Amino acid sequence: MSFGAGTDFDRKIVVKPHAARLLREEFEKKRWRGELIVFSGVTDCYQPLEASLRLTRGCLEVCAAYGNPVAIITKGPLIERDLDVLIELNRRARLHVTVSIPLWDKEHARAIEPFVATPERRVRTIAKLADAGLRVGVNVAPMIPGLGDEDMVRVLEAAQAAGARSAGFVFLRLPGSVKEVFEERIRQTLPLRADRILHRIRDARGGKLYDSRFGKRQEGEGPYAEQARALFDATVRRLGMNGAPSLIDARESEGDTFKRPPKAGDQLSLI
Repeated sequence: MSFGAGTDFDRKIVVKPHAARLLREEFEKKRWRGELIVFSGVTDCYQPLEASLRLTRGCLEVCAAYGNPVAIITKGPLIERDLDVLIELNRRARLHVTVSIPLWDKEHARAIEPFVATPERRVRTIAKLADAGLRVGVNVAPMIPGLGDEDMVRVLEAAQAAGARSAGFVFLRLPGSVKEVFEERIRQTLPLRADRILHRIRDARGGKLYDSRFGKRQEGEGPYAEQARALFDATVRRLGMNGAPSLIDARESEGDTFKRPPKAGDQLSLI
């Protein structure tokens, strides 16, 4: 939409005010078979504006009414507001929630993500969802070289203790102009760490800040990326995570629970 990756991201927010109605209309089409819906793979479905617009909640209510399986990825404690809908959705269909926690150090987290909840607050969200009987996981995402590798074990341990039963790992991606925005941000907020972070990124990206090749852009390559992934895998095994259903496992029930509710005025068969 020709928005900049810097301040425009915080100032210019596009919403779809009729999202719930449009989703319901899509569910009524014969071609829809109850496929998994993920909220959301590009941005966070629980941004601050959701507190007043309630668009995500409206869509989840539609999914619950139709028994459509759902996976959610968020870093926003606002999801706790919708616990009633999530419990109902989990009763009718398959639901999995993933909470993203890339860092554990509070000061580093504030420098990288100044407008979102602290890592400790997100862990409390995991605990609240898990206590309600929901399937919850944690994403070490994005894993920021030179920062996230140091915190990874503590993030996974805290999440597992709070009730997370699965874990994911996504290497930092810096496509397009995001590279310049990221470098400017860390040089301003983490000046003593900036060169080390950028060096580590290039180590894992063939000397560049970004590699767009499929299969590499979310994992990286080379000795540093392999060590980071090995640390993640070893910690997950030690903690007994990833033996429980994950976001991807939610696909198992695609279509199994989906059912269109009767419309107003429909007559029930007496036979």
